[in-house]
Amino acid sequence: MHQQAKIYVAGHRGMVGSAMVRRLQQAGYHHLVVRTSQELDLRDTAAVADFFAAEKPDYVVLAAAKVGGIMANNTYRADFLLDNLQIQNNVIQQSQIHGVTKLLFLGSSCIYPKLAPQPIKEEYLLTGPLEATNEPYALAKIAGLKLCEAYRDQYGSNFISAMPTNLYGPGDNYDLHNSHVLPALLRKFHEAKISNAPEVEVWGTGTPRREFLHVDDLADACLHLLRYYDGREPVNVGTGHDLTIGELVELVRETVGYEGRVRFNTDKPDGTPRKLLDVSKLAEAGWRYRIELADGVRDVYQETFQPMIG
Repeated sequence: MHQQAKIYVAGHRGMVGSAMVRRLQQAGYHHLVVRTSQELDLRDTAAVADFFAAEKPDYVVLAAAKVGGIMANNTYRADFLLDNLQIQNNVIQQSQIHGVTKLLFLGSSCIYPKLAPQPIKEEYLLTGPLEATNEPYALAKIAGLKLCEAYRDQYGSNFISAMPTNLYGPGDNYDLHNSHVLPALLRKFHEAKISNAPEVEVWGTGTPRREFLHVDDLADACLHLLRYYDGREPVNVGTGHDLTIGELVELVRETVGYEGRVRFNTDKPDGTPRKLLDVSKLAEAGWRYRIELADGVRDVYQETFQPMIG
């Protein structure tokens, strides 16, 4: 991938897309093409066709998607399925039509069966039922990676797919109603510290195990795959390590400096017992994560919440 390559990052304002822009710029790639959703509605087939005809990017990173928490995913099921299908179909199709050298499609670990064996290998895809609450989003992502495979099979297009684990980092969503577990815990404990609350309630037993990857590590892995991976099959991107929610709670509590009690509300659901990706394929491709969870959580807390204090 030469330094003067024109690279289109779709979804550059999101957590993943913005991290990808930062990493590409750090690596000396400055011929980047970006558009806001107001400037280019990726659901609009004609608009996307006009954009590709005018810009003719050499590489495409497809990080754009309609995303949300469990409530949003479960409430707006048709929107999540249709919008994501339209975004993916338009960008992938125009990439083939206009001869893009390489496209990287960003999926999600939610594509795998809810009760897949652990750790989850790429070949476990489509071997069992999905988690019901985010099934429309997962189905769209499965369709995206399968479309990349189909264009490769039919036209020889060099379209690859990466499936990241749970992400955190700059640009994360801290809304308690629709954020994921790590940012939600950071906000909960921060607000409890500021208000001197005597306790923090955490849903569930604390026993489920989860894996977390800093978004800057994901961006680094994506650049590595763009440079060195040309395989047909999707690639899991993660750390290969997990911890219990209880251990995560303790890590966040120590990071924030909260000294009150923690109460696990065991009347609330735990969710899937474990979700850990097998990252051996990524390791074979020559990449390993660098940011340890404790360091990443500390940096995110300091950058996001410390400026709010005093």
